[in-house]
Amino acid sequence: MDAQDQNWDDYRLFLAVAQAGSLSGAARLLGVTHSTVFRRLTGFEKTLGVRLFERLPSGYVLTAAGEAMQHATARIDDEIAAVRRRVTGQDQRLSGQVRITATDMLAISLLPPHLAAFRVAWPGIELELLVSDTRLDLTRREADIALRLGNPVQETLVGRRIGRLAFAVYCAAAYHREGIGEDLASHDWIGFGSAHAPLRQVLAEWLPGLRPQFRTNSITAAIAAARVGIGLAALPCAIADPDSGLRRVAPFPGDFRLDLWLLTHEDLRHTARIRAFVDFMAEALAAQADLLEGRGPLAEKPAGA
Repeated sequence: MDAQDQNWDDYRLFLAVAQAGSLSGAARLLGVTHSTVFRRLTGFEKTLGVRLFERLPSGYVLTAAGEAMQHATARIDDEIAAVRRRVTGQDQRLSGQVRITATDMLAISLLPPHLAAFRVAWPGIELELLVSDTRLDLTRREADIALRLGNPVQETLVGRRIGRLAFAVYCAAAYHREGIGEDLASHDWIGFGSAHAPLRQVLAEWLPGLRPQFRTNSITAAIAAARVGIGLAALPCAIADPDSGLRRVAPFPGDFRLDLWLLTHEDLRHTARIRAFVDFMAEALAAQADLLEGRGPLAEKPAGA
């Protein structure tokens, strides 16, 4: 096959490997298998007749030819993405697909009933939920809408704050130790990785010297761990309060909240189906403000009750 006839998907795969620095990372970005990335990249280099990456123990590093390829290909990919956004942004049909990205915690514990209600209200709109703790790039249309915690950082994204997520300290309903007491640091704790830096910082300032005996990069996993009694955990009230397997132990210090945002690219904000989803979800979550901010009827369950 002539290099000029190469499928553009192969160039996108090349960019994914360059971005991730590994085949497994590129596979996660593209939603394909490791072997698929290996096979296609090998075939791509063979067709071009040039080596694009050095295979090092630390990962895949661009060669000089690869760097030149990345510079040109990234520029073209940006232009294609911009054209797609502008064209899609003119679509006023209340049909078609909306791709939403959210973390596992939001996707599993918060969104499902609202997605079901949206499908009833707008049956012509198809939904795809992309569950990832990695921030998918809305500029490149890796998703249409992102539900994210924390303030947006990209200038090209627009959206609205649709709630504030409160946190508190929780333990298993049948926690094995006699009472909790005031010395929270004396208990076993479930900690978080760097992806949850705000939580880690608050805990470090509140309970200096705290060393979690169990760590995870997933709030959903932390909820499951707390439920079976591994230790205390800082969890979102909206998810932990209704859980019969958990009891609230103590409030968080101060007014710690994480803002909940619905974001899309500025070129898509007038697309009818995008606007319909954002408006619907904003209204649905606004109705849950008490639950999100820890003021629900289950907020005061005493530990051991």
